Amino acid sequence: MAMALEGIKVVDLSRYAPGFYVSMYLGDMGADVIRVEEPATSGRRAEFKDVPLEYKAMEDQRGAAYNALERNKRKIALNLKDEDAREVFYKLVADADVVLEGSRPGVAQRLGVDYETCREINPRIVYCSLTGFGQDGPYARQAGHDINYISIAGALGLVGQRDGTPAIPANLVADYAGGAQFAIIGVLTALLARQRTGKGQFVDIAMTDGVVSLMVQFTQQFFKDGDVPRPASMRLNGGVAHYNVYQAQDGRWVAVGANEPYFFANLCKLVGRPDLAEHQFDPERGGEIESALREAFKTRPAQEWHDLMAAEDTCVTKVYDLQEVFADPQIVHRQMVMELQHETVGTVRQVGFPVKLSETPASVRRFAGPKGRDTDDLMRELGYAPEEIQRLREKGSVL
Repeated sequence: MAMALEGIKVVDLSRYAPGFYVSMYLGDMGADVIRVEEPATSGRRAEFKDVPLEYKAMEDQRGAAYNALERNKRKIALNLKDEDAREVFYKLVADADVVLEGSRPGVAQRLGVDYETCREINPRIVYCSLTGFGQDGPYARQAGHDINYISIAGALGLVGQRDGTPAIPANLVADYAGGAQFAIIGVLTALLARQRTGKGQFVDIAMTDGVVSLMVQFTQQFFKDGDVPRPASMRLNGGVAHYNVYQAQDGRWVAVGANEPYFFANLCKLVGRPDLAEHQFDPERGGEIESALREAFKTRPAQEWHDLMAAEDTCVTKVYDLQEVFADPQIVHRQMVMELQHETVGTVRQVGFPVKLSETPASVRRFAGPKGRDTDDLMRELGYAPEEIQRLREKGSVL
């Protein structure tokens, strides 16, 4: 069965998780992803000791088997500071469709792997740069991580406690939603445009821009009335009793999203307080309703509330940890956890595919592997003789 992106060749220069996610998705959908790695990590990044799974060299087969971010990729290790290694990269670009990179502005140009250089080689190339603040502007070269991008974009100021203390939502909002997801959209949009124009283009993705865009529901109200939302001040960020979290008898939490009156009425009935239903939108009764719900939820364990509410027309769920996520029947049914067979490790689990296509579904065809695993094969495809590959390896151009 043909895959959605079969025939699309992606050269991935990224060094961090947002870029890995972009090429993972493209690879899952059938693209031939060639991950260009450094033969050896150097500079300040080499000093980073607490290395997450996605950044490890994958010499450990068990680590590689579970590394979903690196699946469906062929791997070549090139020292891009070396002229001969850059020539290998240019040959990869010559018939590629997409180049992905995630360094701060100016780095790719200094290495000679920037868009202008690639466009001279291949005018049809779609070149995506995924950075924190974008290619221009006063912050373009400023360092940052997810927490910094969501703070500048205003998202961090929306989540937290009533005293104004922000809550840090892991690195999901900027790295993966504002960055990687918009990069995927940008790449696919540019490929569609190329079908019409015959030309590639530069795709400039800033994680901060992406988060600002995700804030559209709040920005439109701000532009209209000047309203500045604060933590726990709005209907959707914990400012009302019927859209909030409550601690259960066992110390676990339940999430209540009973916005509509009929959902709230069912909730009030199930917690034994039907008298509260008619006062849902009365601001003078908000504190009373919240206190009543807090007391009610303390009378049963979280799982009991979850099971009770699931059988009724309510919007109440248990706040899961990851162990519970992948045991949940809905998550299992939707195949968001997959069991795969690794040739040496055996059965492993990885996260599934969020986009379900009826005719061209995604698949896992290749596990992650050690750095430079496919260097020889890829260079042979580019026309390099075995003795030339060996010469470049001895020189340190490739691994």
